[in-house]
Amino acid sequence: MEYTERYLALMGLAPERIPHEEYLGCPDAETLITGIDHYEHPRACRQKLQEMYPLLNVDIPETDDPKPRPELQSGLTGVNTDGRHVVKWSDGVTYHWDFGARFTTPDDVFAFSPLENPDFTDSGIVNNWDFSSEETLYEMFRARYPAEWGDKAPEGSTAQCGVYQTMFMWPLLVFGWELFLECCLDERFERIMNEFSELNRRLFRAFARLPVNFVFCHDDIVNTRGPVCSPSWMHKYIFPRYEEFWSILKAAGKRVIFVSDGCMDACAADVFACGAEGILTEPYTDARAAIRKRENCFYAGEGDTRTLSRNDPDEIRTMVERMVETARMTGGYFMRVGNEFTWSTPPEAVRLYLDLCNELAHR
Repeated sequence: MEYTERYLALMGLAPERIPHEEYLGCPDAETLITGIDHYEHPRACRQKLQEMYPLLNVDIPETDDPKPRPELQSGLTGVNTDGRHVVKWSDGVTYHWDFGARFTTPDDVFAFSPLENPDFTDSGIVNNWDFSSEETLYEMFRARYPAEWGDKAPEGSTAQCGVYQTMFMWPLLVFGWELFLECCLDERFERIMNEFSELNRRLFRAFARLPVNFVFCHDDIVNTRGPVCSPSWMHKYIFPRYEEFWSILKAAGKRVIFVSDGCMDACAADVFACGAEGILTEPYTDARAAIRKRENCFYAGEGDTRTLSRNDPDEIRTMVERMVETARMTGGYFMRVGNEFTWSTPPEAVRLYLDLCNELAHR
């Protein structure tokens, strides 16, 4: 069987050509590159983009129905139908996450029981699923994959699933940033974290039964300067849960990819020790130092949109050359601009970056 470059890289098997794992958030670049208007013909535009860059991870719309262009009073910012401030983002506008709106005081937090309120479908959090039982979760996810697959993905398949709140994001999303930080050191918080972990224990048991080979687990445990919480707090509340959850997946033959924004330098070793096969992150992380901690690990996110924003061809080429050099350190490397090229990135810079990847991104 001939495996795709993407599958080989996900397995850490060093394909000769290095695939991408990009966030495609610059519609003007897609229009410039393909000559097809991203809004007028979204499917045709993406099909042409995939044809031009075969190793780019392109999601192709099912129809070619036109997309509405963002209507913003100043071109960049505006007010939505709820009267709230929004700004341009990708091919649309931003939206508001009212995390913690139900909670106003620490007493509200400590009175809450995730296990007594496991149905988050109307909560507004990112993975607003019903965590009432493993079976509830399994049935929801199983419907997304072909029935004929049974309980195992086909050989060579890149089928995957994922979760946004692996553990750290649970209290942040539910209570909001301020109340999370105000309450997380209180001894009463332990009960809440234990209950959140039970919800995800159900989730990961369901994931283990799905016909997928890869599970992407997101938690923004760091910001651009490093860890949010102390090592002792992380080793009490977060890392032991990662190790437990990921062992469930590994026992079922799944490979775990960890995803976090920010600088992972202080946490990469812990994440690998808990069982992750790789990290998708941002260029604030020392990619080469992280890669040295796990042989042939998955890694994505070394490219820097700040370099693209300066639109200097020599600087962009130097960045791509460095990424290709790093790729030779691990069989699981993916080309990725970790802090993403979005609507404000110069379209010419995006085109040059992708063209250089076509030219240079091989072992």
